[in-house]
Amino acid sequence: VQLVESGGGSAQAGGSLALSCVVSGDTPSGYCMGWFRRSEGKQRHGVAAIKIGGDSTVYADSVKGRFTISRDNAKNTLSLQLNSLKPEDTAMYYCAAVGPCGRRWNIDYEWLYFGQGTQVTVS
Repeated sequence: VQLVESGGGSAQAGGSLALSCVVSGDTPSGYCMGWFRRSEGKQRHGVAAIKIGGDSTVYADSVKGRFTISRDNAKNTLSLQLNSLKPEDTAMYYCAAVGPCGRRWNIDYEWLYFGQGTQVTVS
């Protein structure tokens, strides 16, 4: 599985950005795809995830109501819409594939594949 992110950049607080991830390779049903982020000096952790072959989603408390994860199966694309951005959203954002959808979904070593990352900076 290969993951290639795009769409990062800079935004002002209160603004919006959209991240996209092109997925190539087989991703088995029953697992999740998602987005992680790593802020400077902190560990990488889950932001949002969506079930492969389904529509159930899960979000970190810090982004609930502001970020939306979605998937376009026809285009093999995973997206993350970031609204009402805050300076604390500044981080490197990573697309992730084949991970748990349950209570350990936000732990990065539980996932098999990550992209190279795209930087989001909020001022």
